[in-house]
Amino acid sequence: MAVDSKTIFDRPVALRDVVTHYCPGCTHGVIHRLVSEALDELGLRERTCGVAPVGCSVLCYNYFDTDFMEAPHGRAPALATGFKRMRPEMIVFTYQGDGDLASIGMGEIVHAANRGEKFTTIFVNNAIYGMTGGQMAPTTLSGQITTTCPAGRDTSHTGQPIRVAELLSALVTPGYIERVAVHTPAHILNAKKAIRKAFTLQRDNKCYTLVEVLSTCPTNWGNTPGEAVEWLDENMIKYFPLGCYKDYVEPEGS
Repeated sequence: MAVDSKTIFDRPVALRDVVTHYCPGCTHGVIHRLVSEALDELGLRERTCGVAPVGCSVLCYNYFDTDFMEAPHGRAPALATGFKRMRPEMIVFTYQGDGDLASIGMGEIVHAANRGEKFTTIFVNNAIYGMTGGQMAPTTLSGQITTTCPAGRDTSHTGQPIRVAELLSALVTPGYIERVAVHTPAHILNAKKAIRKAFTLQRDNKCYTLVEVLSTCPTNWGNTPGEAVEWLDENMIKYFPLGCYKDYVEPEGS
């Protein structure tokens, strides 16, 4: 009897078949796949241009089969703004970590969002500087140990971790901001929906969109991949609650 060999799961066309440079257990690869799947499903790959940051994902242009540009540290929103204004028919996204976006690039992201630039930001929050050795980031949790706060982050001296989704959602102009996670299959499915929605709104020329993704960093957290998943679930989500912080509403009379 013939067996039906129909493929039900495959690599997205927008994701290149190359060996990853990310550490074991890092969820950047999961996020790359979700972005690629959304672009494929929406038929946007051929007119997409990503902007790579400085950080662990500095080489993300090696993985996406789309046009890409490399930005100076923290300046991805500025580069995306210029390109999108010059080529408004293109789909443009920045892919940024917490050090790149929430530290040196904080001014860039706040003003791009406040202007309502019509590109999408995929913001990867793993609560630490990954590429440069595991230093304290703007998103490092209170008491969390890093190479620059070996006794744990002391918020009486450094302030509280910055909640980017809440901060940007307080602005009038941005249209869609959601925080998701990718540490379990259920959360991955929800993250996929949010990323697809963000690109859909950009495709329809609606608004600025940002999806914050809670991600693991086993190497710099000093955990195994399994322990890192548990640490994210038990610690990060408590301080960075998941959910939609600002949903797009059609302007009156549109």
